[in-house]
Amino acid sequence: MTASPADFINEIQHSVSYNGQIEHVEVIPAREAKYGKLDTKLPEPLQKYLEKWRIRLYSHQARAINEIRKGKNVIITTPTASGKTLCFNLPVLERIYGNPKATALYLYPLKALTNDQLKVLRQMEQETGINLNSNVYDGDTPSNLRPKIRRESNIVLSNPYGVHLYLPWHNKWVRFYSNLAFIVLDEVHIYRGVFGSNMAMLMRRLLRICEHYGSNPQIILSSATIANPEELSSRLTGKEFEVVSEDGSAHGKKYFVFWNPPLIGKGVRDSPHQETKDLLAKHVANGIQTLCFTISRKMAELIARWTREEIPELKEKITSYRAGYLPSERREIEKRLREKQLLGVASTSALELGIDIGSLDAVIISGYPGTMISTWQQAGRAGRGTEDALATLVAFQNPLDQYFMKHPDKFFGKPHEHAIIDLENPYINIGHLMCAAAELPLKNSDSKYFSPSNIKNEDSDSSNPFLSTLKILENKKIIMKNPKGFVYAGTRRAVDMVSLDSISSDQVKVICEGKVLEIIDRNRAYSEAHRGSIFLHQGETYFVEDLDLDNRVAYVRKEDVDYYTEAAETSDIEIIREFEEKGCNDFTVKVGEVTVTKRYNKYFLKKYDEVLDVEPLELPPIVFDTTALWFIIPDHVIGEVKEKNLDFEGGIHAVEHAMIAMTPYFALCDRRDIGGVSTEEHLNTGKPTIFIYDGYQGGIGISEKNYQLFQELASNTLELIESCECEDGCPSCIYSPKCGNNNEPLDKRAAMIILKALKNSSKKRTVNIR
Repeated sequence: MTASPADFINEIQHSVSYNGQIEHVEVIPAREAKYGKLDTKLPEPLQKYLEKWRIRLYSHQARAINEIRKGKNVIITTPTASGKTLCFNLPVLERIYGNPKATALYLYPLKALTNDQLKVLRQMEQETGINLNSNVYDGDTPSNLRPKIRRESNIVLSNPYGVHLYLPWHNKWVRFYSNLAFIVLDEVHIYRGVFGSNMAMLMRRLLRICEHYGSNPQIILSSATIANPEELSSRLTGKEFEVVSEDGSAHGKKYFVFWNPPLIGKGVRDSPHQETKDLLAKHVANGIQTLCFTISRKMAELIARWTREEIPELKEKITSYRAGYLPSERREIEKRLREKQLLGVASTSALELGIDIGSLDAVIISGYPGTMISTWQQAGRAGRGTEDALATLVAFQNPLDQYFMKHPDKFFGKPHEHAIIDLENPYINIGHLMCAAAELPLKNSDSKYFSPSNIKNEDSDSSNPFLSTLKILENKKIIMKNPKGFVYAGTRRAVDMVSLDSISSDQVKVICEGKVLEIIDRNRAYSEAHRGSIFLHQGETYFVEDLDLDNRVAYVRKEDVDYYTEAAETSDIEIIREFEEKGCNDFTVKVGEVTVTKRYNKYFLKKYDEVLDVEPLELPPIVFDTTALWFIIPDHVIGEVKEKNLDFEGGIHAVEHAMIAMTPYFALCDRRDIGGVSTEEHLNTGKPTIFIYDGYQGGIGISEKNYQLFQELASNTLELIESCECEDGCPSCIYSPKCGNNNEPLDKRAAMIILKALKNSSKKRTVNIR
């Protein structure tokens, strides 16, 4: 970096084109390393390995290793580039050195991470002389190599999808499972929502197989910083964990800039993409090697092209990077980045994790990536080591982007994001029970893996709910009983009928030129793959020619367009039963089971936030049972709104939108994972009621978390609306891109009155109705 981050920021603020875009600069001070000590020395080969590479263990690494050596399950939640890998590699290699029969299973959610870890392990194996026979075992592993890996490998690296498919063949893995000492899961914050709930059931199936073969492996989890590491680890595995979260690694000073495009009209901001291009050009022109993260492949290409046009004299030092490139092209870009031949690269999130590109001077993040975890991981690409670094977040005109611009302390304070795993979704649980029965006969003793709390069934025998559930599945001819227990009775492979990425078996194939691009559930097909929509796959755009619901196929063709589509949805909601309620002064807040009926009647063609056209949609309604939070507005609040001649219906509608927008602040989820309904007189309550519900059949735990953190959710939603510069509402606060009523009516001031009343209320009572 030719100029220091502080000088560069100062130069921008004094440039002619500067228009007050910098909302905040957070200076994260440099920190010296804190070192730790192991309780006992490592074996000589590992000690020599550390000495050769001049590695001195940080405090968190030493603590994690000490706890693992005591036989404890450990979750390590320290920031990017803090050396988490060494925390589990050293004790795993130590165990294999002491017991050459011991095995370990490493599971990664991304192939790039798996390949990087394999390189590390093979290097350690070569330098320590400890025989690991480490290998990747997944769908790309040649069939002729698989028997040898199963017979000889001490460390196998795979992914959840592979384990899901291989578990029925556990009899081929007897040696491996019998000696399994460790299960290592990296990037576990990814295991949330539907994927996380499926992963939790998969882990229970895996541990059940281990018990069958006489092993009881320790579990080591590695995660980015989250608000609930103990809860996540326990729900994911069913085990108790030691949390290692105090980071001892050294890092240089980092300047984190919050950049907000200037207002150019009432509640309208300038293009964040043009702002991103201008920033990248300034970085490159100043010799600052910069990686710019964009929202799509197309935008990566455009930002790179626009920047080259802005500074043609440096065009050879600017390029784009995305997953669609040939492997050889990607490797060449990575090499040129490491060797400092490139100064500016516009990329999708493909470079967020797992790819070695060396340390960079700066990172630009064009649009909040959806989670603070992803934001920090992207920002962590700059300044690895002790050099000063610069990161800039360019805000879009979305509620969370703008909330952080106005409340940077909420971003830089303690972690708020909860990784949610729901263990009570009956549709997920029954699918995995079916898989478990195909792997080993299910017995009453297996209730410790699939406990009564995991299986919701109103018809269950309260004295033995687990056995009752098995008998219900037997009556449906999903399983049958034999002398050894309950076994799978279906004709298709059980694992082929259970997807780790979805709940419902009602799925749609997206097909382009005879090739399946994706398999998506019906909900997503309605909103993103209906006829006339623009379907986004790996950053590429496709025009949907037809959605054949009878055959569950969406036919698409690749088409480069400069607009996008959004389907408008309306929902009706009926309360089935209440789980719990609490009173906040005169407000009543409840959580329970509901039936949602969703209708898609039209869709918008948009360019940026401008509506180009509206087209009708004719699709049958989607009906599903899920979990929801709801609260009833008391009479005195209604009176206050109406006394000021404000629109009460517009107020509750605005609160609904804004609460949905703020939910991802607390729960690691996407905005499309949740829905809402607001009504002046609900059929079941008879009163004005606002509902926020999980957008998946059976629920995925978001509503329960919203209920648990309801006061904080209401308070932060008020902050979002109050701090927005608009007068009557805008896309930065109360507008929703999913609104089936075209964002009408909405009343910002009425919403603030309702939320202030909620904020000023205090919790009075809680009643468990289950």
